[in-house]
Amino acid sequence: MPDFAPTEARLLVTCSKYPAFPRQEAALVRLVKHLYKELHDQANASLREFGLNHPEYNILMMLYGSADNALNPSQLADAAGEKSANVTRLTTQLCDKGLIARAGSDEDRRKVTLTLTPKGVETIEGFMPDIITLLHRQARNLSEGEQGQLEVLLKKMLAGSGE
Repeated sequence: MPDFAPTEARLLVTCSKYPAFPRQEAALVRLVKHLYKELHDQANASLREFGLNHPEYNILMMLYGSADNALNPSQLADAAGEKSANVTRLTTQLCDKGLIARAGSDEDRRKVTLTLTPKGVETIEGFMPDIITLLHRQARNLSEGEQGQLEVLLKKMLAGSGE
């Protein structure tokens, strides 16, 4: 289990050196970063047997979560929270693995659609039991009510971060 105490100690030292430093806000942001790293590492470990990493998983899941298993690259970047250059790299990797397909538009060659292949759907449905177990384990210390409350608070924090 990751230990946040060393970070907290450094925040206190920073506050003693610079009293106006917002310890609580810094602690929240650093907790989110630590949590992201831990969740990312756990997901990578679960997905390794499927030849995938966490960013590839996110791309696949955003496609799987769309009604027709298809999105254009900008929709995919927005949904996955990735930069367009990363989406290009990740989708190329997933195309090479045969999990998604790229199709151009006959009317506009600049328009591209990314779609899950049958192999992609099969892969997702193969790793889904492991991911469900992982998600339950990652949130196990929070009650259902606390999970809902945390979701609201994180969305609120996300909405305020872009201002």
